[in-house]
Amino acid sequence: VQKADGSMFESDPRYVLKKVIAEAKEMGYEFNVGPELEFFLFHTDEEGRPTTNTHENASYFDVGPIDLAENVRRDIVLNLEDMDIEAGAYHHELSPAQHEIDLEYTEGLAAADNIMTFKMAVKTIAKRHGLHATFMPKPKAGMNGSGMHINMSLADARGKNLFVDDNDSLGLSKVAYQFMAGILAHIREITLLTNPLVNSYKRLVPGYDAPVCVAWSAHATRSALIRIPSSRGEDSTRIELRCPDSAVNPYLALAACLAAGLDGIKKEMTPPASVDCNVFAMTDEEIRTLGIEQLPQTMGEALEAFEGSTFAREVLGDHIYTKYLEAKSAEWKKFRAEVTDWEVQEYLYKF
Repeated sequence: VQKADGSMFESDPRYVLKKVIAEAKEMGYEFNVGPELEFFLFHTDEEGRPTTNTHENASYFDVGPIDLAENVRRDIVLNLEDMDIEAGAYHHELSPAQHEIDLEYTEGLAAADNIMTFKMAVKTIAKRHGLHATFMPKPKAGMNGSGMHINMSLADARGKNLFVDDNDSLGLSKVAYQFMAGILAHIREITLLTNPLVNSYKRLVPGYDAPVCVAWSAHATRSALIRIPSSRGEDSTRIELRCPDSAVNPYLALAACLAAGLDGIKKEMTPPASVDCNVFAMTDEEIRTLGIEQLPQTMGEALEAFEGSTFAREVLGDHIYTKYLEAKSAEWKKFRAEVTDWEVQEYLYKF
């Protein structure tokens, strides 16, 4: 988006990401991203309106005939390939009617563009099959929600992966540790960007494969906020941030993640010790004893962290920061005034 005089509009989210990528380039880094997008395919009613109903009962990596949406996923992937968007993998996810398509690793701005195109394509092709595709983080209680894990690494101008160090016990470079430390240091301030809906925080609860604590794992533990995938080497070494969901504005979320990582490099931050046990199995007291912070548990908590963040304001700029804060504060206020079905069922007869 440009102004009438041809200069860039500073409150264009895509421009925000371009600015941070330019800063990375000045530091000698190219930002590479591989998003893993999860979504649900639900039936529509007689009038074509979306429901949360499905007659399939498949689970993780199931195939036909149990997985009834193989042809839908294939149709999505083939259409994406026609638009030069390559899918690295695609499969059924853990919950019934839940699916995952992983996009190939690419430069950060292109990755954000691909995410936007991907979401539109998925919704359009699902409709062609008589289904409704939703990227709502947690459409149904009692089952896993949909995330958008973000795989990230930095490369030099020649494309060499700067997260690799064969002399390190984990195969990670000093830059990788510092980048990860920056994200861990700033994640609570930017959770409102990586998890932007009231509903996002229904997914970030224990027991459903989504992270709840600000911790990283050297052994690919899926309960950690950041894990180091087990594959290593020039083409594979990366970090995986597991809290984001697909409702994000990808330009703002990736800009915040990259800026946080660069801040870690500039300040030579050191990450805390790796947490290699299952965080989901730890008690609150054990978590506190280890000094592990928790992610915001509600949008209200995320708003508090975002509102007091000079870091988030610097990344977004005053205009986007202020308008985003206003919009999300209004969303949270509106939610707090609602009476949910759970409250009626829990309290109506008791009190």
